[in-house]
Amino acid sequence: MKSGAVNPVRLRYTKHGKVRWISHRDVARALERAFRIAALPLAFTEGFSPRPKVSFGLALSTGHESDAEYLDLVLTDDVALDALACSLTEALPEGIAVSGAAPLVERAPALQEAVTAVEWRVEPVTGDGAPVDAPTLGAHVARALELPALPTSRRRKGRDVEEDVKPVVRRCEVRGTNPVSVEMELITQPRSAKPGDVLAAIARATGFPGGLTEARALRTRQWIERDGTRLEPLEADTRPRALEARAS
Repeated sequence: MKSGAVNPVRLRYTKHGKVRWISHRDVARALERAFRIAALPLAFTEGFSPRPKVSFGLALSTGHESDAEYLDLVLTDDVALDALACSLTEALPEGIAVSGAAPLVERAPALQEAVTAVEWRVEPVTGDGAPVDAPTLGAHVARALELPALPTSRRRKGRDVEEDVKPVVRRCEVRGTNPVSVEMELITQPRSAKPGDVLAAIARATGFPGGLTEARALRTRQWIERDGTRLEPLEADTRPRALEARAS
């Protein structure tokens, strides 16, 4: 691909450990700084305040960790994608690492519109921080999933609103790990919910003693689903590497 051409790329990155307490905006700044350190040939918007053409996927709430976050960026020249993950990770704060890169087709749907489901591994505790046991939690989860609705109170635009999270929950399974964990799959469209909202709704609906909250929440997967096909974002809307090589 010739210099100056449009060359979109999709990256996958992780967020683990203490860095989970920095905001989505701060993560974006850290990544953009890493792009400058790695001297990526970024394409920029036009106008009075040019910005790099970088589009982030679903925001990750402060305090949550992730194995699978994504962003799209546009370059003006080819880069060695196999070496890109290492060079960017070296320029990022400890706890953030780029784990994959793929060449993207032009005009691919935005990640925020394309991702339809996410998976979580959540370590629940009671409202006062006490651990929960798997059999008791499993019984409450099973009872909750049989209910027609799972209402919970959420803060939106400065006020508390009641919402039913049951339509968002595609899967919710208790694992007898140490500590006990819950694996959830939640849809993202037309609306989604945080794993803590789902736990709170389960506790409220089934009268779980002391309530439920999350001690740790890890986003493990994101999915793009179209016409019965389910793809991880590095597999969707991407150009084959072989074609990329022939075009260079």
